[in-house]
Amino acid sequence: MERFHSALLRDRARDAVEEMDLPGCDPGQLERTYAQFALVNRAIAGWHGIYRTRVRPRLSADSPTSLLDIGCGGGDVSVLLARWAARDGLRLEVTAIDPDPRAILFARGRHAAENVTFRQSSAAELIEKGDLYDVVVSNHVLHHLEGLAAFLAESAALSRSTVVHNDIRRSPAAYALFFVSSWVFTGSYIRRDGLTSIRRSYTAAELAAAAPDGWTVARHAPFRNLLLLDSADGGPRTGPDPRG
Repeated sequence: MERFHSALLRDRARDAVEEMDLPGCDPGQLERTYAQFALVNRAIAGWHGIYRTRVRPRLSADSPTSLLDIGCGGGDVSVLLARWAARDGLRLEVTAIDPDPRAILFARGRHAAENVTFRQSSAAELIEKGDLYDVVVSNHVLHHLEGLAAFLAESAALSRSTVVHNDIRRSPAAYALFFVSSWVFTGSYIRRDGLTSIRRSYTAAELAAAAPDGWTVARHAPFRNLLLLDSADGGPRTGPDPRG
């Protein structure tokens, strides 16, 4: 079995398709998938550690910090970040965007969190409006992309200081553990698409090689890559203009 997983995961399955991304996927299963994301992300996405080390040091109790969550899906990560900040007595205003109207409809109906605004939008649309945020994040977006350059240029253009993209790190161990543990997520796309996501994801070395200059990759537990961009002085970014 170990040899099978190693062979299966040797290369990125960049052409594999996640069922929940299909326009005609079952709406009931999709809604249950968004609902179950909250459990999966809290258990294994590692966001509390990211909040402590990458987000909280940039927050203040005196003045608000703006954070943009790109590709927010069901909205659970956005809400967690806002709640952790409020618990710590820090002021954080979260804007959560997703181009998929199904995701935003679910998020608005599911979450009524203070200081979180859900918007159906792409990052490019926010750039056209001239929007800027102190911190930009994403969760499990990178492995969905055909190419990284445009997305990373957009997220950099929207950030005054810090960008944190959190994604799965492909490995046989990650695949095997999710294969064994995900059987409990019934009636949704979590199990099938989760295994596909692992196959589509990057190793740390692959992500570092694919990212433009100025970005760094950090390993994060469990089985996560963080792709990071930090400009402490909030100065101008370098790299391609996402608007062409």
